[in-house]
Amino acid sequence: MQQQLGLEGIPRELVRVTPARLSTWAGCPRRYRMAYLDRPAPKRGGPWANATLGAVVHNALKAYFELRPDERTPQRAEVLVHRNWKSDGFADSEQVAEHRRRAQRWVHDYVSGLPADFTPVAVERWVSAPVGEIIAEGRVDRVDERDGELVVVDYKTGRHGLRVDDAKNSLALGLYALAVRKTLRRPCNRVELHHLPTGTVSAWDHTAESLDGLRERAERLAGEIQDATDSLESTTTNTVAETAFPVRTGPHCSWCDFRAHCTEGQQAAPDLRPWALLGDG
Repeated sequence: MQQQLGLEGIPRELVRVTPARLSTWAGCPRRYRMAYLDRPAPKRGGPWANATLGAVVHNALKAYFELRPDERTPQRAEVLVHRNWKSDGFADSEQVAEHRRRAQRWVHDYVSGLPADFTPVAVERWVSAPVGEIIAEGRVDRVDERDGELVVVDYKTGRHGLRVDDAKNSLALGLYALAVRKTLRRPCNRVELHHLPTGTVSAWDHTAESLDGLRERAERLAGEIQDATDSLESTTTNTVAETAFPVRTGPHCSWCDFRAHCTEGQQAAPDLRPWALLGDG
């Protein structure tokens, strides 16, 4: 389009992206369209218990680090889990009680392992900064300081443990590191995934080259999103919508928010109960 208008020399406007948007697009362009572009937006499915559990833990830790240092105790962290608790998506009161106790144990053990004088640089910090051809945005769970450099910390509560490669290859963590650098104007190379159910940390120290690779990946995805969005905005035909935003089926179709609106997704993966993705331990 730019070449047709004789505008090929004008740089493209920077596209604002979040890791969630990029992940949604990479997983299934049709889901991206339904989530971010369709108006009126299709009705989403109900809440998932595992997502509720993760949100509770995140909110409890946020509240914990907002306390004065002398008020922070493992017992107080347990109280904050109870205070922030929600039961959306769980099967029954027995399951709710079990997972509330589980979350309290995770958070108790997690904060017990932190240094007594530990205070993060930032908690639930929104960052937004130009990174190459995009503006990377998002909310970082926590930013720490270690040896004079900043560290991006992301909490995980999924039922499976994590590997070093999960931190190394995480597009979200890479973009957060780049955005934190520019937002807080300090070096940031290390990214960490803190898996509360197992008490383990998967970490990676990025180099300029590895961050460049993640940035280029994000730019490619953002370019695909923008091209598809431009195509959709230039027409009202369903054919273009289906072509520009094709369905990408897989196991993820079982827990897609828009499963009820996608025949291919229903055929590709079985229907799951809202509590099916909870861990056992």
